[in-house]
Amino acid sequence: MMTHPTIATRDEWLAARLALLKDEKELTRRGDELTRRRMELPWVRIEKPYRFDTDAGPASLADLFKGRSQLLVYHFMFGPDYQAGCPSCSSIADGFNGIVPHLEGHDVAFSTVSRAPLHKLQAFKKRMGWTFPWASSSDSEFNFEFNVSYSEEQQRTGGTTYNYRDSYGPAPADQPESESTWATRFAEMAGTDCRTYFREAPGVSAFVMENGVVYHSYSTYARGLDGLWNVYQWLDRAPRGRNEDDREPWLRHRDNYGK
Repeated sequence: MMTHPTIATRDEWLAARLALLKDEKELTRRGDELTRRRMELPWVRIEKPYRFDTDAGPASLADLFKGRSQLLVYHFMFGPDYQAGCPSCSSIADGFNGIVPHLEGHDVAFSTVSRAPLHKLQAFKKRMGWTFPWASSSDSEFNFEFNVSYSEEQQRTGGTTYNYRDSYGPAPADQPESESTWATRFAEMAGTDCRTYFREAPGVSAFVMENGVVYHSYSTYARGLDGLWNVYQWLDRAPRGRNEDDREPWLRHRDNYGK
């Protein structure tokens, strides 16, 4: 929780704002440098024939490019046993509809991918009023090999990797109380239990096609998704910021506020 800021004159505010502006500009320059380094990452050839179910029928990873040379995938937390999408993934996805035409106009295809069967994805997509492409990887190892889905055995033995580190998704009993509250609430909103909820994880992966060959170029997870999360980008500029209480999660599916 934030404390109340100092009350100042306009001149005092301007001096403080100019000092902050200097740091903001430095952060922007640093962000530009990180973007350049992302583009310089080596590519890894995709050897496996991943298969997906889409609105247009069965598809390969190459098919998801839809004739374009680049593909961005959002790994959406919606497991086979979920009854609804993860609420945090859903809040990120609320910003996807409008970006797709711009990406496609710049030679970049876009798709979300989840392990839930296609009919569940289609029903939730209709509920939320989304139009972006959403593919099911229910019959593929795609999610597991990009470290955003885990088997019950992996979860039980701790053999999981997320965000390039070991051990993702501890059992609720092993979590701090605040994290357990968040996990329990989010699992309830997704229509499942905590352990099942934590068998999925969010992320973004980038692919490129050259001479008919698909390569993996980049993936990011966890706080690496913050910059793509529209609501948090706005909240970070509001007077009280994110203003979150770890004991009481506020985030909902957007059609559930006030219920």
